Amino acid sequence: MLERRFGPRDELLEQAAEASRAGLRTRQTRIVTGARPILHSAVAAALAWLVATELVGHEQPFFAPIAAVIALGLTVGERRRRAVELTIGVAVGIGIADALVAAIGTGTWQIGIVVALAMAGAALVGGGPLLASQAAASAVLVATLQPPDGGVDFTRALDALVGGVVALVVSSLVLPVNPMRLVAESAGPVLDRLVAALGQIATALTTRRPDAADAALLAVARVDGAHEHLLETLEAAGEAARLSPQRRGSLGGVDRYAVAAGELGRAIENIRALARGAMRAINLDDSVPPEAVQAVQRLAACAEALKQYLDDGDAEPARAEAVHAAALANAVLDATGNLSAVHIVGQIRLAAVDLLRATGLERDRAQEAIRNATLDHHAT
Repeated sequence: MLERRFGPRDELLEQAAEASRAGLRTRQTRIVTGARPILHSAVAAALAWLVATELVGHEQPFFAPIAAVIALGLTVGERRRRAVELTIGVAVGIGIADALVAAIGTGTWQIGIVVALAMAGAALVGGGPLLASQAAASAVLVATLQPPDGGVDFTRALDALVGGVVALVVSSLVLPVNPMRLVAESAGPVLDRLVAALGQIATALTTRRPDAADAALLAVARVDGAHEHLLETLEAAGEAARLSPQRRGSLGGVDRYAVAAGELGRAIENIRALARGAMRAINLDDSVPPEAVQAVQRLAACAEALKQYLDDGDAEPARAEAVHAAALANAVLDATGNLSAVHIVGQIRLAAVDLLRATGLERDRAQEAIRNATLDHHAT
């Protein structure tokens, strides 16, 4: 039997097949990720229509499902105050537009006046840019697609309020989001980028290359955006846990993430200073003991282990790595007077304290653990 040869044509076909499979996996992931928001929007729109027609008694509550879907887009990932603000904006815009269109009719200049007065009305009730823009959009819909006939009628403004209330009920009671999933998805990138930044710092100290030190400092900067997003998500997750009876048991876990997020912010700043210290040592051609590099690697291991702590509350692996990093740093501190090395190990110790605090350890105990850490109880 002749052995089949794998030629360029076969390679291209295999690459095309792999690209197709990757595209299919990506589409499946998108569908799975978006399943909950899709379900939320579908249920909220249907319930808003049902409430407006059956309970309120409106025959064509056009704005009820629209307001529900728009408001729900914010309640999934942002603060409920903004969802309430948006709902009020819709109602204000519709009410003002109804009154004005009934008085002055529709047309080019009328639309301009309607939009301007709707935004002014939104500002008068204390709304921000979100409320004003939504009021303007709602006013445009009234003035162009469904102008009122037969005088002023505020039923559509009421429909908008009904839709917003239904959206809040769906997001809080009927299909509440999982606060722990929200914060876990936001904390993961913070810790991943922190691990990557510490790895870059260790690489820079090992290779002694200035470009590697620049890359390390840039890697630390990438953590900032992820950390800001985590802080925003924590606020939304806390609200979801407090407002939903089904999710109230998640408050303890959300609090664990909140404590860790605050300490991670301090750790990021100390690791930024660590990256600058590495850059200074490389530029001055100052020697840095290998134990300092190992300590940075242990800090990275600690950041990786924090994922387990945040998930299940087991702090020991992360604490052991932080103390080991401090033990290595303390050994360097005892053995050298090199100012660059002293600065680096000082930042390692500070970051180790922050990471210990991120596991819920009190400040005094964390500082004592770092201060007394020795290599006698750790294998290097």
